[in-house]
Amino acid sequence: MKNIVVHNGAWVLVGDGHKALYLTNHGDPDLLDLRVLDAQVDDNPPTRAQGTDAPGRAMSAFGGRSAVENTDWHEMEKHLFVASVAARINKAAESGAMKEIVIVAPPRVLGDLRQALSPAARARVVGELDKDLTRHSTPDIEKALARMFNPQD
Repeated sequence: MKNIVVHNGAWVLVGDGHKALYLTNHGDPDLLDLRVLDAQVDDNPPTRAQGTDAPGRAMSAFGGRSAVENTDWHEMEKHLFVASVAARINKAAESGAMKEIVIVAPPRVLGDLRQALSPAARARVVGELDKDLTRHSTPDIEKALARMFNPQD
C-alpha cells in the first residue's frame, strides 16, 4: 500500500451512507491530531417504513404483464446523502477552504463519492481508505489512519 501523508490542515472525511464526520488534522503527519469540524447524520429508515405500495405492473406489446421491482427508498436516500456530502466537499475545494482531503468510507460509498466529486475536489484527494470507521472514536480513527498510511516496516 502506498503511504499517504495527512498534512497539518488536511481534511479527513469518515462516512458511510447515513453519517459523515468531517475532521481536520491539527497535528503533523507523524502524530495525527484529528478534530471534528462538522458532522452530518441522515435519518434514513428502512424501505419498509418509507413506502408500502404494491409493485407496479408493466404491459408488454404481446399482451403479457409483469411486476415492476419496488423502489428501494433506503438505498435511494443513501445515494442522495452521499451526493450532499460530495457537494459540501466540492464547495470547500472550490472556495479554497480545503487544500487536501483523505476519504475513509466503505467501497460502495467511496465509489459514489468518486463519481460525484468535481474535478477541483478530486484533485485534492490525497488518499482513500475503503473501511467503515463511522462508529469509531476519533482516537481510534487516528490509530487506524496511522497504521494504514504510515506502516512501520
